[in-house]
Amino acid sequence: MLRIAVPNKGSLSEPASAMLHEAGYRQRKDRRELVLVDSANDVEFFFLRPRDIAVYVGSGKLDIGITGRDLLLDSGAEAEEILQLGFAGSTFRYATLPGTAGHVTEFGGMTVATSFPGLVTQHLAEHGVDAAVVRLDGAVETAIKLGVAQVIADVVETGTTLRNAGLEIISEPILVSEAVVIRGKDTPGDDPKVRQFLRRMQGVLVARRYVMMDYDIRAEHVEQAVRLTPGLESPTVSPLHDKGWVAVRSMVPARDAQRIMDDLYDLGARAILTTNIHACRV
Repeated sequence: MLRIAVPNKGSLSEPASAMLHEAGYRQRKDRRELVLVDSANDVEFFFLRPRDIAVYVGSGKLDIGITGRDLLLDSGAEAEEILQLGFAGSTFRYATLPGTAGHVTEFGGMTVATSFPGLVTQHLAEHGVDAAVVRLDGAVETAIKLGVAQVIADVVETGTTLRNAGLEIISEPILVSEAVVIRGKDTPGDDPKVRQFLRRMQGVLVARRYVMMDYDIRAEHVEQAVRLTPGLESPTVSPLHDKGWVAVRSMVPARDAQRIMDDLYDLGARAILTTNIHACRV
């Protein structure tokens, strides 16, 4: 039975559960459940603190897990990223009072406050910077005002919170993070159960990004039409009862669907329809 770690709370929890549901896995009915056995899919889910998931997976106690790239790298666990999931995106950056420093290489002798000491320590070492790192849990922007640190490192979305605290973002991003699937570095890469899980998750990602498009068009315009809708491999083209017309079916990027429909209509296509894709294998 495949043993999978899933975030039990925070920004990773709900999107991860939704994705697993779309992939056909059983869902827990009570948020207090810590273990869920999905016998039909031969999977056992363990609901854990997001910060702990990489440690459990890296130790080999669990086969794979869903967590953030930032949490994985901060943990220092013997685990590695094997699939990007496209949600819970964030950017991790430095901030300080204006005039304090302009780049990470100027932090020598300073103190950096953060909720991700492992990640920051590694980043400073990569730049050859000798700076102290202080771990704080939450609201790190107050560390500078209270004299605990000269620099902070934190997740930045709009930067409004930092600006309101009188701070400015400096240097390049430390890390661009998102939700990822991880496995232990010693876990065999050819485990068929892991491969099946990854195929399911990849199928959800594709289903979310694409729609199925159907349309009718005169046969002499097919070549131009399929250049607009090439599909993942090749579109399906079928003759219609009315001579000279064909039906075309193809997967197209959902974000481009409206523009493609306009272009097809201008080309002479009619009965243009889009359908959501609920599941797929590619």
